[in-house]
Amino acid sequence: MLITFLLSGCGQDNKKAKFTIGFSQCVGSDLWRRTMLEEMKMELSLHPGANFIYEDAGGNSAQQIQQVRRLLDKGIDLLIISPNEARPLTPIVEEVYNRGIPVIIIDRKTASPLYTSYVGADNYQVGKIAGQYISSQATTPVNLIEVMGLPGSSPAIERDRGLTEAIRDNKNVRLKAKVYGNWLKEHAEKQLWKIREQLKDASYIFAQNDVMAAGARNILNKLNLSGSVKVIGVDALPGTGGGLEMVSGKMLNASLLYPTGGKEAIVTAFRILSKEPFSRENNMQSLVIDSSNVQLMKMQWNKINSQQKDIEKQQALLEEQRAVYNSQQVVLNILVITLVLTIVLGGLASFSLMENRKINKSLEAKNMEILAQRNQLVEMSEKAKVAAEAKLNFFTNISHEFRTPLTLMLSVVDDLLKQDRMPEGGKNIQIIRKNAFRLLKLVNQLLDYRKIEYDKQKIKASENDLVAYVREITESFRHHAQKLNVQLNCISQDREMKVWFDTQMLDKVFFNLISNALKFTRDKGLVYVRIWQDGEGYACVAVEDNGIGMSPGETGQLFNQFYQADHTPTVGSGIGLSLSREIVRLHQGMIEVKSEKWNGSVFTVRLPLGSGHLSQEEKVTAQEDMVDLDRQSKLYTADFDLVPAVKKSDALAAPKEFSVLLVEDNEDLLQYLEEKLSEHYEVYTAGNGPAALNLAFQWVPDLILSDVVIPDLSGKSLCGKLKSDFRTSHIPVVLLTAQNSIEQQISGMNAMADLYITKPFNFDFLLASIQNLIRNRIKLKEHFTSDISGTEKLALPKSLDRKFINDFNGIIEQNLSNDKFSVDDICKEIGVSRVQLYRKVKALLGYSVSDYILNRRMKKAEYLLANEDYTIAEVTYMIGFANPNYFSTAFKSKYGCTPTEFKKQRQL
Repeated sequence: MLITFLLSGCGQDNKKAKFTIGFSQCVGSDLWRRTMLEEMKMELSLHPGANFIYEDAGGNSAQQIQQVRRLLDKGIDLLIISPNEARPLTPIVEEVYNRGIPVIIIDRKTASPLYTSYVGADNYQVGKIAGQYISSQATTPVNLIEVMGLPGSSPAIERDRGLTEAIRDNKNVRLKAKVYGNWLKEHAEKQLWKIREQLKDASYIFAQNDVMAAGARNILNKLNLSGSVKVIGVDALPGTGGGLEMVSGKMLNASLLYPTGGKEAIVTAFRILSKEPFSRENNMQSLVIDSSNVQLMKMQWNKINSQQKDIEKQQALLEEQRAVYNSQQVVLNILVITLVLTIVLGGLASFSLMENRKINKSLEAKNMEILAQRNQLVEMSEKAKVAAEAKLNFFTNISHEFRTPLTLMLSVVDDLLKQDRMPEGGKNIQIIRKNAFRLLKLVNQLLDYRKIEYDKQKIKASENDLVAYVREITESFRHHAQKLNVQLNCISQDREMKVWFDTQMLDKVFFNLISNALKFTRDKGLVYVRIWQDGEGYACVAVEDNGIGMSPGETGQLFNQFYQADHTPTVGSGIGLSLSREIVRLHQGMIEVKSEKWNGSVFTVRLPLGSGHLSQEEKVTAQEDMVDLDRQSKLYTADFDLVPAVKKSDALAAPKEFSVLLVEDNEDLLQYLEEKLSEHYEVYTAGNGPAALNLAFQWVPDLILSDVVIPDLSGKSLCGKLKSDFRTSHIPVVLLTAQNSIEQQISGMNAMADLYITKPFNFDFLLASIQNLIRNRIKLKEHFTSDISGTEKLALPKSLDRKFINDFNGIIEQNLSNDKFSVDDICKEIGVSRVQLYRKVKALLGYSVSDYILNRRMKKAEYLLANEDYTIAEVTYMIGFANPNYFSTAFKSKYGCTPTEFKKQRQL
């Protein structure tokens, strides 16, 4: 009964059949064809069940053919077409007709009789009526000038033929001249101006459309002949700029009505679609409109427009009523269905309503949280844009201040190292010297980059010997290459090569490239510096090594600002290569890289020969002083100086209770941390991610301390792998990094790190943090092995049940801060179904899973509020609540007071 009722209601809207009519217009830009379209729309307003599709070919026959095919693809029931050209459009019209789709041709015919109906005016009759009208007005001899349309067009020929035959037997009318206006006002004005002498004797001008007639009137006005010459046009279109307005305004003396046939085409279309009788040939009649009947025609047109607007208003009201009717019908159907379902399933509906309310509240809370986070991200993004420039300015300014203390430090350190007796802590002094040089290099690079990128520093080039210049730089690395057991050679095809360059800037490029080649070349490797001319006007310097190489993805980003690959065996600032590229660009040169993983890299610098590429401001006549290559090389070779590790002899020392895995690729920092932490813990060390992962699985340390940027596997990825493996998921992980922005710290915490400490750090703080994490881990372990339910000790005689509870508690503890943690996540981790999990937990613990998780979170919140110095918001997110308000409500329902009140009571 319900289905029949619904179908009967829905079926009422489908009683009126809808037709789809396609209209392909040859060109729709002129007023006459726009009027045709308006007439069609006016008639269509009387048939609201029809779907009308309009296509404008823009005077292109090929485009019109494609448009007709698209209309066929849309499933039209009837095609109306005004062909752009007869013969090109004939095949597609025949194809539509042969498919059984009715075709109405309007205005222009095709070269085939295969069409359903034709609607249009008789151009011959239009010309004839014009001639008859002129003859009737010519009581005395008159001279007539005709302004024709486009040469060779059928409407122009037919109208001229009709005019000629109409005045042939009238001796008072003489056709004095003919010009072609190409249907355009401007063209007609140009042609009439050429025969302006003949216009003085003319009495009538007949233009084959109103547009050219308006142009004729403009010429007459210029020649002051407007009072003696009458102008007659064709079209008599209504509306602004139409023939009716011109005749009414006495711009034209008369205009012949040339009906568009838009209304008749739609009327014929519906007769065809409704299987009613219709005429195959519909020739529209014409008449002369002059001052005697123009007002009547305008009144009729205005009345038609008024009626059309009334029809549109009535249709809008009908649509509103139909919408109201449909909505009322839908409401009625829903009420009936709801009533039946309420009677049959009242209890189930009540239960569903309660559940829906809970879900809606939860979704509303989550939506509000998402909206707040989105607004916060937008605000942070805007602030970041403003702060970026301020940060760069700040670091540039403060970098200037770094130079003085660094210079003083290096001077004092060098004096200490030159003493005969090395002072106590000599190894630490070497570390200070090495890292002071490294810091000075970074400061210099930052300042140089700022000058080039933002201050638009220009080079000061002079003509120098590039071969000698590069050889001297290469020689400054010779000693360190020998220490690294790397063969370093400089090879040149020319003994001398004169090139214009800035000696104070270009050295940074070659120092950076050669030092990088030495860093990434393995023991007993090869580094070649080659110099040659390429025959295309460039001097080339290539630095080639057989080191570890790079992947295509890395070479694509290599010259980007601050880019650093995570897996490289050494770390840098990410400024050097970007700075080198900018310096080479200032010299109008190029720097390229070719590299293959594990097969070395080749960096090629190309500098233009001669000085034609430089402006006068970039040239200096005086020879620039050469840079202090020895001092400069120290900045780039400081990383090659290895500080010998000092191992303490502790063979008889007692083994440490706890162990720490230390992961760091910087040898100096690794030795320092190992030495300091060895006093308290057993220390295992690793220099890259995979090695650290293997050691963690092998020794299962009590804590892992890792840098974020380490070779082969980043610290964040390492943390994720450790936390996702059952064997190591319980181990606290501390991440050390120089990335100290809020976004980077959030990224580190999202990698499941237990602590995120930024460099530089205080060792005592680091040691206290490690001790605290290990101490807390011990307390949690004791809690979950001795107090399983949280309120009373439950006897678990079966070892499988004890393992199940241990696994269950471990999963909950790992995800306690995850606000998206759900029962389904526990099911996946343990490998049981949802029903089995609920039954098992209920039987062993006496709680549902959701209540147990909530109880755990509340107990942790109680502990954190009572014993730790966290804010309410921090505690909220630490225990997995996404909304502080929701946390406060849940806390109050359990303990009878809000978190704020609870914390105040404990502080009293």
